[in-house]
Amino acid sequence: MLQLLIGLALFLGIHSLQSLAPQVRQNSMARWGSLGFKAVYAAVSVLGLYLLVQGYGQARLDPVVLWSPPRGLQMGTILLMWVAMIFLVATYIPGNHIKAKLRHPMTLSVKVWALGHLLINGNLADVVLFGGFLIWSVLVFRAARQRDRHNLHSGPEGKWLSTALTVVVGTGVWAAFFMGGLHVWLVGVMPLIRSS
Repeated sequence: MLQLLIGLALFLGIHSLQSLAPQVRQNSMARWGSLGFKAVYAAVSVLGLYLLVQGYGQARLDPVVLWSPPRGLQMGTILLMWVAMIFLVATYIPGNHIKAKLRHPMTLSVKVWALGHLLINGNLADVVLFGGFLIWSVLVFRAARQRDRHNLHSGPEGKWLSTALTVVVGTGVWAAFFMGGLHVWLVGVMPLIRSS
C-alpha cells in the first residue's frame, strides 16, 4: 500500500503543477530550463506510474474489503465509462462542441472514469487509487475553470461533424475496452467481473 501511495503522490503531484502550483512550475523551468523541466517531469511521471501500478497490483493480492458494491451499479459504470471515453477523445479531435463547451474534457474524463470505478470496487486499494484520481481531477478542473474565468476569452466554436466524429470514435474506444478485450490486455482484469 505504501508503494501505491508514493506512486500516487508522485504521479498526481507532478501533474498538478500547472493547475495547482503554477509558480512552482515557473520557478522550476527558470532554474532547469524548458528541456530540463520536461526531463524531470517525464522521469517523475514514469516513476510515479510504475510505483502506482506495482503498488496497486501488490495490494490486490491481499485485498482489504471495505464494502461489496451491489451489482446494480455495474450498469451505471458502463454508462460512465462511455461518457469518459467520449470526453477523452474530445481532447484530441479539434473543433468539437464538447471541448468548446467544457474546455477541459481530459480532466473530466479522469473524473468520470474514477467515479465509475469507485462505484463497483470496494477494496481499500481501489478506494485509494480511484479516490485519489477523483479528488485530483475535481481540484484540477476547478482550478482550470477559475483560470478560464480570469482569462475571459472564449474558445473556438464547435462543429457538428467534429462532434459526431468524437462520439463515434469515443464509442468505438469504449467498445474496444468492454467488448474487444482491451481492458483485459492493458489491465489484466475482465471489466465488471469481481473476484469475490
